Amino acid sequence: MASEVAQQSTGSVFAAPAHPAVPAGWAGRLRPLLIKLLPVAAAAAALGVQLAVPNQQTFAVNEQYATLLKVVLALNVLFCALSLVSGRLGPWLKDNAPLAAAGLALLTVWDLITLKFGLLPLPYFPGPDKVLAALTEDWKLIFTSAFYSLRLLVTGYLFGALAGLITGTLMGWSRRWHYWVSPVMKGIGPIPATAWIPLAMVIFPTSFQASASLVALAVWFPVTVMTGSGIANVRNAFFEVARTLGAGERFLIFRVAIPAAFPTIFVGLFMGLGASFLVLIVAEMIGVKAGLGWYISWVQGWAEYSKVYACLFVISLIFSGVIGLLFKIRDRVLVWQKGLIKW
Repeated sequence: MASEVAQQSTGSVFAAPAHPAVPAGWAGRLRPLLIKLLPVAAAAAALGVQLAVPNQQTFAVNEQYATLLKVVLALNVLFCALSLVSGRLGPWLKDNAPLAAAGLALLTVWDLITLKFGLLPLPYFPGPDKVLAALTEDWKLIFTSAFYSLRLLVTGYLFGALAGLITGTLMGWSRRWHYWVSPVMKGIGPIPATAWIPLAMVIFPTSFQASASLVALAVWFPVTVMTGSGIANVRNAFFEVARTLGAGERFLIFRVAIPAAFPTIFVGLFMGLGASFLVLIVAEMIGVKAGLGWYISWVQGWAEYSKVYACLFVISLIFSGVIGLLFKIRDRVLVWQKGLIKW
């Protein structure tokens, strides 16, 4: 009897009291709507600043920027209205609305400290209206330069990645190859690829071949290191099972070692891609007479910094797209690691 009383008293002390569910109030219902309206408010503020605040910079104002802000405002209002009736658009807009509003707020701050208040001097710090005018004025030359840069990037990257995969596979699989190739890697690998520009311009007959070789060299080193490390660290149990089933050396390399090392190989491909961007722009600035790096150097010589910013915007879009494509391929190849590394 005493134990029952003790159990009842213990239960009364430690048991959590049941509370009825509290219905969501107006604040909880309005919060998602207010979040969705953030880009609308930010776009309206940016448009208001552009139209109402007087200009301090002396150059002519590009009216295309105000038109662009009106279009952005209209699109944000449309998306907000559609999100009220669409089950898919609503959650997506709720997740991305703060980021879009922050981007528009930064655009407004940029407009204020340049065009409106003149806190930063021309021509080095133009306003967003001048950058947009430069992009629309010189878009043919910019996108032609982007084509040449992509051609150079793809050529150098593919050759460098292929050479890195071959060298890394040989180093990771064979001790003899590792013995002879490792000192070369330690001697050449740490040297920045851009330091080879004077020699590349002498060795190769054209500037395109010289620049492509520099991009390939920048990609080759990290791909070789990560491929060799990945293959060398594959579990021996994988090879033992394959040998038990009668697999030969070629099967072990191409069907066991390389697929098992794919996660590490893609890390090397990503590192090589980042290095190739740097080498590409530097090589184009120095030796190649086409491409985005050449365009930046050319317009900088004429002090047209609005075109420099426009080209940087295009570079950001292109290089982000290339990295996103690499991650899409990675998610297709490594299905079991999809979403583990995001871009």
